[in-house]
Amino acid sequence: MTARANHDTNNASEQPPAPAAGATKVPDPVTFARRFQELAGNIEHFIQGKSEAVRLALVCLLAEGHLLIEDVPGVAKTSLAKAIARSIAGAQVRRIQFTPDLLPVDVTGVQIYDQSRGAFEFRRGPVFANILLGDEINRASPKTQSALLEVMAEHQVTVDGAAHAVPHPFLCIATQNPIEHQGTYALPEAQLDRFLMRITIGYPDELADEAAIVAGGIARRRPEELKPVVELEQLRGMINAVRELHVSSKLHVYAASIARATRGHPDVRLGVSPRGSIALAVAAQAYAASAGRTYVTADDVKAVAVSVLSHRLLLTSEARLKGRKPEAVVAEVLAGVPVPRDSDRGDR
Repeated sequence: MTARANHDTNNASEQPPAPAAGATKVPDPVTFARRFQELAGNIEHFIQGKSEAVRLALVCLLAEGHLLIEDVPGVAKTSLAKAIARSIAGAQVRRIQFTPDLLPVDVTGVQIYDQSRGAFEFRRGPVFANILLGDEINRASPKTQSALLEVMAEHQVTVDGAAHAVPHPFLCIATQNPIEHQGTYALPEAQLDRFLMRITIGYPDELADEAAIVAGGIARRRPEELKPVVELEQLRGMINAVRELHVSSKLHVYAASIARATRGHPDVRLGVSPRGSIALAVAAQAYAASAGRTYVTADDVKAVAVSVLSHRLLLTSEARLKGRKPEAVVAEVLAGVPVPRDSDRGDR
């Protein structure tokens, strides 16, 4: 493996996958909300003035999805990913710096012949982690990018016909720069669809926030200095709580209606698939849980819709020439799809 596939940080030893999810204690809504705020607050000690981006990133984590952070250089994309990883005690964290010469085996692992045993041995790659940080993912070749397809969808790696499960939970946080094209390879639609959410961070909104960032830079503050605030087993319990959160049948229809409306939009060449409908509902579950509720509302669906759906849309050539953005199309679809009445608690 190359040196760029770094085996990093909180726990250097290889561990087997976690026990079945059902064995983990599920927190009550008040405890869940408190732990969520502790996580968010810890990360915001380093990521100044970006509460909504931090919340969406944590929602993605708790929904057992993968996160793509896409933004211009220097706005703390990698720092956000590192801050999330450092806030969870006991998590296995690995980082891959994607480059054009990175090979698939540098990501997944490789079979090596052990002369003393007279047999091949599988050496695990950096994907065998709870949190995988993929920095500048679009700098790797399409062949290397595709090495993540199976593990992102199925949480396992198949090598020479043998399946190897990755630890639970498994979250891939990837970053990319959308304005630089030289030496990069755009992620194909199938790869983008594996990400539950795509978020941006943006420039600081307030002068005071940027001044605080400058002060932190002068002091050489790094996300690695953050102390963990949640144990890995507690995180597993929070993920289980999200799974159990009630979503009414009316909201099933609402999520499906939003996805179907994207397919009929005049500016859309390829709309959201049923996988996107599921992603919308699952993300809404985690968003509702972060507020300490035991049920999902239509407002939760709306809150995550742009981050969940925009990267799944392919616009027509005419729409792109006019400067149309997928985010604007999702906003139009949300405005046009009727909100189900009495959907706050829905049917039980």
